Amino acid sequence: MTMPASAPASAPLSAAEPSASAATTTKAAAKTSFKDLGLPAALLEAVEALGFETPSPIQAEAIPALLSGRDITGVAQTGTGKTAAFGLPLLARVDAGLRATQALVLTPTRELAMQVADAIESFARTTPGIEVISVYGGSPYLPQQRALQRGAQVVVGTPGRVIDHLERGSLKLDGIRFLALDEADEMLRMGFAEDVEKIFGFAPRTGRQVALFSATMPEPIRRVAQHHLDNPVEIAVARQSSTVTSVRQTYAIVPFRHKAGSLVRVLQTSDADAAIVFCRTRGAAEEVGTALIERGIAAATISGDVAQKDREKIVERLRSGQVDVLVATDVAARGLDVDRIGLVVNFDLPGEPEAYVHRIGRTGRAGRSGEALSFVTPHERGRLRQIERTTRTPLEEVAIPSPAEVSAHKVKKMLGDVAERHEAGRLDLYVNLVREHLAEHEDVDAVELAATLAALFVGDRGPRSREALAAEEEAAELAAAARRAHREDDGRRDGRHRHSPASDADGRGRRDARGPRDGARDGARGIRRDPVGTRYRVAVGHKHGVQPRGIVGALTHEGGLSGKDLGKIDIFPHFSLVDIATPLDEPALERIGRARVGGRALRITIDEGAPAPRRRPQD
Repeated sequence: MTMPASAPASAPLSAAEPSASAATTTKAAAKTSFKDLGLPAALLEAVEALGFETPSPIQAEAIPALLSGRDITGVAQTGTGKTAAFGLPLLARVDAGLRATQALVLTPTRELAMQVADAIESFARTTPGIEVISVYGGSPYLPQQRALQRGAQVVVGTPGRVIDHLERGSLKLDGIRFLALDEADEMLRMGFAEDVEKIFGFAPRTGRQVALFSATMPEPIRRVAQHHLDNPVEIAVARQSSTVTSVRQTYAIVPFRHKAGSLVRVLQTSDADAAIVFCRTRGAAEEVGTALIERGIAAATISGDVAQKDREKIVERLRSGQVDVLVATDVAARGLDVDRIGLVVNFDLPGEPEAYVHRIGRTGRAGRSGEALSFVTPHERGRLRQIERTTRTPLEEVAIPSPAEVSAHKVKKMLGDVAERHEAGRLDLYVNLVREHLAEHEDVDAVELAATLAALFVGDRGPRSREALAAEEEAAELAAAARRAHREDDGRRDGRHRHSPASDADGRGRRDARGPRDGARDGARGIRRDPVGTRYRVAVGHKHGVQPRGIVGALTHEGGLSGKDLGKIDIFPHFSLVDIATPLDEPALERIGRARVGGRALRITIDEGAPAPRRRPQD
């Protein structure tokens, strides 16, 4: 990836950041300053010290309501300044002289908990005596317990660890004055509904103030608000379908088996400083991250399986430029705010259109432009249209860069560095070698020699190389898949294609746990033989030195299966597919998942991906 100079790190307060909500700003809000919101002098001093004067729309509406003592529900997208909207009023209610927990903020992820705690701490710098701590799983319990026992007034945490401290007695909410739920919709989507209810049960019903913030306001969130908030002020600064206006949103038709190669070429031709690649599952994220590293791209993977201390190191490496590409799942990327990110790639389309908005919000921040590219398989056109309807934004179709375009991009970048290298001098060695070569090969033109050196520089060893032929074949199939998808779209619009039960509501070919039904097609590979039983994916492949007998041994030994239960086994570089006649229950899946083959845990799951290539896997 091309590495332009990094922009300066953003301040914790995002009041000055343009966002989707900017379109809804009223004239009155545009003229409002933080001095007009009624903040205590110490907090106003902190805001001014951070260099902010004009509040964002959500801040302009939420801060006065909260300072007046009202409960609120706020609908606002990521990057609109929500933390300051509840963080400043929260601090206004805290008594710095009282060493007891007075404010609690719940967040869905550890990353967001740390980010919110850092922001609130920056607002509290001008108010001596206030301690802000973050509590979350994956980090040592004892330091958190000690901070709570010291009487930290503000606690920011994830539901699981907060409940842990409540049940152990290290956290008490008897004197709680302020409760905030940040990204409530994501918290419920991740299964924290019961935990949130339990936490509210530890807090007294009276004497507390509640702020609930969410990117969307579905019915389950409304029920939470009705049950736990007292006549709340409802604030919505943007339509739920809004997306970041500074992000160019594109898509490309990419058959499943070509996604990894297409991603590499996209990254190799991108001028973005850094990129995030979103995958639907942890296993897919790990496979993609490994594939990128093998292709020489500075990548790292972050998911729920990564220990917290390692996650923090990875994010810091991304910020510092040691890592250029972060491969992540939706949950792992929540709350991630890194200025370097100029490109978001949806390797897998998200399950919900709202998640798409959250994903692309990772770029185009703080006034910078960004790009979001979504890989859409030929069967996912319906899901793409659903995203466009929800966001009310048409996505622009683009072509995946060809191998020739990748080579041209690399050579142009190299030639761009020529003047600087020539100016640096000390080229005598190379000048003499080139002159000797030209003298020995009088039929070689100097320009042709330079072109040949450029081809070698980018790894182009000629049209007959196996790599070149494979790349050309892949590029041709990508173009063919896009043409077929367009023909199918045109046919549906003209009424030539009738809906059949084999298609679901969003237009994709119906799939079960074994892949597509007989007759389903994927790209130019034709009909895939329907496997026997259920097709499972295990997280080991050729790159890990795996042989079929090793997989068979693990399945029969740990899963209690016999040889007749096993069908076809396809081994690919980073994973393998196995047909199993007898469905596996949860205990069997857990036992098999812990088994190790080639030094790696199998991590077996039902295969939900697109069909594998028909050609024989390469050893």
